[in-house]
Amino acid sequence: MQTTELDPTLSQTLAAAREPGLTLVIGNKNYSSWSMRPWVALVAFAIPFNEVRVLLDQPDTSSKIADYCASGRVPVLLAGEMTVWDSLAICEYLAEQFPDKHLWPQDVAARAMARSVCAEMHSSFASLRSTMAMNIKGSYPGKGRTPATQADIGRISEIWEECLSRFGHNHFLFGEFSLADAFFAPVVTRFKTYGVSLPPALSAYCARVLAHPAVARWVEEALAETESAPLHDAEMPD
Repeated sequence: MQTTELDPTLSQTLAAAREPGLTLVIGNKNYSSWSMRPWVALVAFAIPFNEVRVLLDQPDTSSKIADYCASGRVPVLLAGEMTVWDSLAICEYLAEQFPDKHLWPQDVAARAMARSVCAEMHSSFASLRSTMAMNIKGSYPGKGRTPATQADIGRISEIWEECLSRFGHNHFLFGEFSLADAFFAPVVTRFKTYGVSLPPALSAYCARVLAHPAVARWVEEALAETESAPLHDAEMPD
């Protein structure tokens, strides 16, 4: 995987990003939970790609993202002349393009449930996102515990317990690492940042996710970042 930082020679950067193959445009690894999901999927399933990182909360962040996608948000996947945005759409595209990689579970019932829980993760848990913003470098044990956030934590715990008991057999959510685990990986990092207490089986699941090579690599690179995102930092609890 090759990483590209946007530089003043924008035309060259854009041309390089449009070369044959896949390019994933992401935000800061410390903060961008949506970027983490497809990045972890690509790395976990050994799908080659180039990486372009656009720093968040900078004066030119919006204009730089707009060079790749009109949505104004990351992540964005460039596949030749095609653009795919939104983490769920990107992951579905990857599953279609690389069927031999089995990004989704192979069992029909497991695959249906995996898609359901990813869609729920994608569309729900607004309170968790708001009061427990992603910050891998941070440590805020006990913070962000509004009633609505506690309800979100309870629902996520319920999802994990059902997936692990029905399909996971005390490994990943559906046995082998899948897109479902990639989608919940940012939640695992949040639970670590905010010191969320979980039942032993779910704590063990979180430990397995954090130890997965793709997740561990993202976390390592997030911890190595030197840039800050002021608006994201402002969301952190005192």
